[in-house]
Amino acid sequence: MATNFSKLVRKDAPLVLPGAFDAFSARLIERAGFEALFVGGFASLGAQHAIPDVGLMGLAEISAVIRDIRNSTKLPMMVDADDGYGDVKNVVNTVQTYGRMGIQAIFMEDQQSPKRCGHLAGKSVVPTEVMEAKLRAAVGEREASGPYIVARTDAGAVYGMDEALRRGERYLRAGADAIYIEAPETVEELALIGRHFKGESNMTSMLEGGKTPMLKPSELHAMGYNIVIFGITLLMRSARVMIDALDDLKSEELKLVGTGISLREYFDIVDLPKWSNVEQRYEARE
Repeated sequence: MATNFSKLVRKDAPLVLPGAFDAFSARLIERAGFEALFVGGFASLGAQHAIPDVGLMGLAEISAVIRDIRNSTKLPMMVDADDGYGDVKNVVNTVQTYGRMGIQAIFMEDQQSPKRCGHLAGKSVVPTEVMEAKLRAAVGEREASGPYIVARTDAGAVYGMDEALRRGERYLRAGADAIYIEAPETVEELALIGRHFKGESNMTSMLEGGKTPMLKPSELHAMGYNIVIFGITLLMRSARVMIDALDDLKSEELKLVGTGISLREYFDIVDLPKWSNVEQRYEARE
């Protein structure tokens, strides 16, 4: 799976990964024609449990969400594996668990537990050597069908960009398939990271409302980025639509009635024709 995902990354175009927060949003991403998707803690924990991405849940809870999404789509998936959920043995368990679930790629960060969203203040990071050990364990113990591994560093917010770049170099040498410098705050920092890792597999995130300037995937690709994730776009825009719809119902104006998708479109998305066909072919007849 790492090899197959690497082929997507190495295409002469950016690999754009919209963020799914449940099975339904994953199905919509697939139908929209994207080549792969991303599932992160920010969106999935917010949508499924209404909690923030501050380390409140671990592998068991998050992998349950991932399993539902995995079953809804054939697209390759990248999953946010946080800090690996512990030490090197936990990292190996995480990598192997996701590999057996059919997850093609993960990223893992060097934050100190409990972790938090990369665009929040108050982060701390582990020593470089601790993250290197985790990466060596992840790469060394992933099975033949194991995932593509992206190493994320949050050191920029703690120690500055020079340290983030240095860690990126060391994490690649430790065996990571790609590097991800979290939360650059200016276009100039984005460009610096792109130049520094030009020729390597390099990922960045466009988080709406976050610290990083929003650029087009084509612009980021020209800077040197292979992978671009839009992790919370669907969640934030879906939430706005739901809030507006609820306000419309509460006010009794009902001016938004009929502005959603039709029942026929919905039934098509959830594969009603497929299941109706199964029912018709196999149901017992008197």
